[in-house]
Amino acid sequence: MHRVIGDTVLEESRVSVEEALEIYRDMVRARRFDERALALQRRGWMSGYPPYRGQEGSQVGAAHALANEDWFVPTYRSNAMQLAHGVPMSDILLFRRGYPEYASGHELNVFPQAVPIATQIPHAAGLGMAANYAGDDRAICCYLGDGATSEGDFHEGLNFAGVFEAPVVFFCENNGWAISTPRERQTASDTIARKAEAYGFEGVRVDGNDPLAVRELVAAALDRAREGHPVLVESLTYRQGAHTTSDDPSRYRDEPDDLPDWRTADPLERYEDYLREEGVLDDAFVEDVEAEAEAELEEAVEIAESAPEPDPEAVFEPVYEEPTPRLDDQRAWLEAFAEREELRGLDR
Repeated sequence: MHRVIGDTVLEESRVSVEEALEIYRDMVRARRFDERALALQRRGWMSGYPPYRGQEGSQVGAAHALANEDWFVPTYRSNAMQLAHGVPMSDILLFRRGYPEYASGHELNVFPQAVPIATQIPHAAGLGMAANYAGDDRAICCYLGDGATSEGDFHEGLNFAGVFEAPVVFFCENNGWAISTPRERQTASDTIARKAEAYGFEGVRVDGNDPLAVRELVAAALDRAREGHPVLVESLTYRQGAHTTSDDPSRYRDEPDDLPDWRTADPLERYEDYLREEGVLDDAFVEDVEAEAEAELEEAVEIAESAPEPDPEAVFEPVYEEPTPRLDDQRAWLEAFAEREELRGLDR
């Protein structure tokens, strides 16, 4: 299922002009955040960062399909989707600097980011099953990359969702690469969406660089999920940069990849051109959005930089309700190590 932007005039879509402009605003915010985070990492401000440039249309469109009561289960590359869903920029920056996640204490229904590949998928299936048991009228949107479809957790999570009719939309961003492995070397399936057939539910594809198409399709998928029909969405987008800041994509891919223009086109530029053609976007609005995003970023960086140094022993507190002997031993080792380092500093 794929629509090239411009096929349908804005008036015929299910998105109001106000929301179309809000989607644009969130795409700009996401792009500027990605650029700033990458620059901050390069100067040692954080240890590592997973860029998502080129995937803003896919993630922002999907975020705008979520209802407030729905749950979002993210991974390390879904920062644009988190931002568009309401997670503060400072929360994500603090997390990348090693602080507890969601330091702002927001009350959004958002799980912690999953960094191990695909571990969030069984969690999402279980969350959907729990919603069924509780009689909740809500859906779960589980973000994953195309590389996650090669993990056992993918198959187990989708199998449980299918068997137990869990209200889950598995939102798979196919950006063409699982680190250095191209999609055609990762799976023999002609599409990722087709994998849903093995688990007894629907798989659909969407042009991930068209945020309006993504928003419309994911909203429909969430409605089906709430009725007990899981859906696997394959959002076709493109990773313009590296897998992470420790990756060098020039070692394994040539630019541009052998993909159609609609797949590799910059989603922000493409969407801006579309809104201008529709007569709903002008230079003044663009300038205002850019200025607002810059101000929001400055405040987020200031919040992150002013956060107090965390207590090293805090790492032990959220692990178990009651500390275990092994945890007590580790805490004692850390205390002894810190004491030795303090004495060493006094001796200098």
